[in-house]
Amino acid sequence: MFQPIVQFGTSRFLQAHVDLFVSQALAGEAGASHALGGITVVQTTTRAEGAARVAALATGAPYPVRVRGCQDGARIDQTYYANAIRGALQADTQWPQVRQAVLHAQVLVSNTGDTGYALDLADGPAMLASDGAVPASFPAKLLVLLAGRWQQRPDAPLTLLPCELVQDNGDVLRQLLIRLAQRWALSQTFCVWLQQHCVWANSLVDRIVSQALEPVGAVAEPYALWAVQRQVGLVMPCQHPCIVLTDDLARYERLKLFLLNAGHTYLAERWHALKRPPRQTVREAMSDSQQRGELESFWDEEVLPVFDLLGQLPQAQAYLATVRERFENPFLEHHIADIFQNHAQKKQRRFAPLLALAEQHGSTLALSRMHAALASAATEPLSGITAN
Repeated sequence: MFQPIVQFGTSRFLQAHVDLFVSQALAGEAGASHALGGITVVQTTTRAEGAARVAALATGAPYPVRVRGCQDGARIDQTYYANAIRGALQADTQWPQVRQAVLHAQVLVSNTGDTGYALDLADGPAMLASDGAVPASFPAKLLVLLAGRWQQRPDAPLTLLPCELVQDNGDVLRQLLIRLAQRWALSQTFCVWLQQHCVWANSLVDRIVSQALEPVGAVAEPYALWAVQRQVGLVMPCQHPCIVLTDDLARYERLKLFLLNAGHTYLAERWHALKRPPRQTVREAMSDSQQRGELESFWDEEVLPVFDLLGQLPQAQAYLATVRERFENPFLEHHIADIFQNHAQKKQRRFAPLLALAEQHGSTLALSRMHAALASAATEPLSGITAN
């Protein structure tokens, strides 16, 4: 049986975010409702840990999501069981089944990691054939799958909901696929279909999911947000209190990127410079007077003043209060070594736009901490750290 939702990615984040939301909607729990139906997940890589998750998810057995932390001063420790995933496929070994799943889907969700939009020069138009090789990159995989759908079901509505942490992720992914289609010399009619028929949603996800459970499941914080830019024709997998449709997605993006994400990255920058323990957690850093003091100074002197220039200081202060509560979560083992992965790229994505925004609004702030971080060579993990 084909499911209305196809999800690219098997990560612990998706298990505790989108998949949990849909599960709760199917059960009419947690104020959620109107789920389209079940989910088929697709592993897009060949990593062994992903294969193990696919095998576990393919059984259809409910898996635990343990929500632990503080919210509005109250401690929460509750386990939910998610059961929205009704099928699990591995793209490289089950490509025909993946093609069929996408052919019948109403919504495609993706979260393919920091390098998920990278292309592979080995991919080419020969892969469009029904017996063609499986593309290596996610964008090429998606292009082949959408080309097959266009050929067989061109009038069927389709919403794509990228969850990768890329600004304007829907627009970026759409333009990437159109450029790839043009490079492969695909028809202009197909390119127009990609541009105008498919609904590409810009979205922002916000939840710390700090630990995977074996063989499948996750430990997550209480806070969760999926903000999606409203547009004509948009179809969501479900309705849920943590899903927000908005005409001002940029506001949510700035809050998360410049307060939570940049806070994480600055904490990781100083963790590396101060040579703190390799397995130090965010909670432990928040209890270290030097690390906590430097982070608070970063927020107070370099981030909040930029929100003040934008006329959004009260909203930023309110969001920062939730971020502090989340960073101090007494339950989550959120290792800074994990945050430090792809550190150089994260600094560019999180500090450079904030500096540009300050300059755009005529700021005279020195913002010396961000300038120093961007100039530093803190790009390699300390000896002995094993990234998850």
